Order: sequence, then C-alpha cells, then structure tokens
Amino acid sequence: MTTSSLPILDRDLQSGDLTLKLAEIAEEAARLILPFWRSGTAVETKSDDSPVTQADRAAEALILERLAALYPGVQTVAEEAVAADGAPTQTDDWFWLIDPLDGTRGFVRGGEAFTVNIALIHEGYPVAGVVTAPASETTWRSDRPGGGALRRQYGAVHEGEAHAGAEWRPIAVRDRPQEGVALLSHSITDEEATRLAARHGCAHWQGTDSSLKFCLIAEGRFDAYPRTGPTSEWDTAAGQAVLEAAGGRVLAEDGQRFRYGKPRFLNGPFVAIGG
Repeated sequence: MTTSSLPILDRDLQSGDLTLKLAEIAEEAARLILPFWRSGTAVETKSDDSPVTQADRAAEALILERLAALYPGVQTVAEEAVAADGAPTQTDDWFWLIDPLDGTRGFVRGGEAFTVNIALIHEGYPVAGVVTAPASETTWRSDRPGGGALRRQYGAVHEGEAHAGAEWRPIAVRDRPQEGVALLSHSITDEEATRLAARHGCAHWQGTDSSLKFCLIAEGRFDAYPRTGPTSEWDTAAGQAVLEAAGGRVLAEDGQRFRYGKPRFLNGPFVAIGG
C-alpha cells in the first residue's frame, strides 16, 4: 500500500464515508451488469467448472479501476482476476475482497438473486462491506465501525427526485422467533436443507442464491444461513460485514468469528446468524 493511502482509507472507514463510496461503485457496477441480464449473454466455463460472463468481467474491471483511483496501492483479491492469474500467496494487513457478480448461475438462468460485493479486510476480518442487488436496485452497507448497518433502494428516483426509499435506513437483525426460518443454498436437496435448518434451531427454510442471504438476515427477515458446501472468500466477506454491523454473527465450525486470508481464499463450513 502507498504511504498516502492508509490514512485516507482509515479516515474514510471511521467516518462512514468509505462504504458510501463503495456503495456508489457497486451501484455503478450494477447498472453495468443489468443490460446483460436476461439478454442471452454468452457463458463460459472456468477451470473450477463455474460459469463466467462478460457481465462478470466488465463489472470487475470497473470496480478495480474505481478502487485504484480512490485508494491506490491497496491489495485487491477479485474473483475473475484470481481465475485468470491465480490467487496471491499472501495478503497485506489491508486488502479488498471483490465478487463482481455473485450468483452467476442464477443470473444466467434469469433469476433475481445476484449481487455485487465489495469488502475491506483488516488483519483477517471484514471491517467494511457493501452488497448491491441489481435486479431490485437495493444496496446494503455497513456504516462506520460501531455505527450499524444501512439499506437503500437506489433506484427509487422519479423525475430527478429521490423517493423516501432512496434514503439510507438503518437495519438490524431480529430476535430469534419461536420457529426460526433459515436461508439455504439451492445447491442442496430438500431433505438435506430440512435437516440443516433444524440443526441450527430453525423450523422452516427457504432457498435463495448469492450473498443476498446475509442481507436478508441483517434486515431481520430471516434467522440463519448455515453452509457446509464450498465457497470462496469473496462470496461471503461483504455479506459478513453487513450482517455483523446489523448485530449478527458469522461463525466457523469451531465457534470462532469467520476469518479471511485463508489458503487459496477458500472457506470451510460456517453459519451466519441473526439475533
């Protein structure tokens, strides 16, 4: 990192300006992605058998350009760059984790649960994060440290004037109800989902894609997101930052707070929980 970037980065983090700037970048990337949605865009298969589209690559290029202009020299770990060039062998104390289009499989199918994710990691933990859902024109972000979490519908603008929905509004996890509801990946069977939800104290479950699951728990609509299958760190970091800011937790199998900068940036099992 350049010597000039760290004071600016930390100042913006402490004031809450950092995630405001990240939200603007994520929403710009979302607007870039939307024309590719439900347009029959070409799909390629990466070496790990996951799909990639021109939308993924264009959004990542935009995000990297904007971050480099704002905070030059801060290490970036971004999904498509890692797929093309390999993962860094080590991380700095501060680094970005970026998923320009999380939920590409659903995006290709025409589903709505895909997101843009930008997170800042400091000494192994997410300290700031933004998640944007292009289909619903909604953004969630952490505020300054200790300042909670916020949500807005950035598309709620009419004739140049923002509706009330376009304002940032605080969100928080809910207390666990008597019959909690879990969010689970579509990649598992109904039987496995029912068993996994019950293991984490939830009587019901619903399937959805992408980091949207963290945000729906953060705004108090659901209670848990257990995950046993493989994910990458850029899939979870921004969502974790938002959920933790809203009063939730993301825990590894040993019950400790979920960490980042692991070998090859691969995650083990975890559970994200609300109140």
